[in-house]
Amino acid sequence: MDEMMSVRVVLQADPEWDAEAADRLAKRLRAELTDLDVELVRPVSGGGAGPAGAKGPDPVTLGALLLVLSASGGVFTTLIGALQDWLTRQSGRHRISVTIDGDTIELERASATQQRELIEAFIKRRTDG
Repeated sequence: MDEMMSVRVVLQADPEWDAEAADRLAKRLRAELTDLDVELVRPVSGGGAGPAGAKGPDPVTLGALLLVLSASGGVFTTLIGALQDWLTRQSGRHRISVTIDGDTIELERASATQQRELIEAFIKRRTDG
């Protein structure tokens, strides 16, 4: 049986978007991630309520997902590529953070070269040793 890893993916929607638009964005991301070769994709609580007086959930925690996937077979590399592709297809200044065992990478709309170098370094850290 393959070793499994847990990955926390947090979508931070463009700060100019309202909570309803951010929620729709988070649902689209979750739907795309369920199409990948992952064992589980589920929303997770951000660990707290939104700001005092807020009418809805905290938009930062609205897009928090837990993914469980195989630690082998390139599934992690595929996940990072899918997240990067998803970001490039969106309008707005959205960011996605990916955390495994306390190691986090922040993805945003950057040049293809910058993104590739950052992702390659993160993947190397996660797959070596």
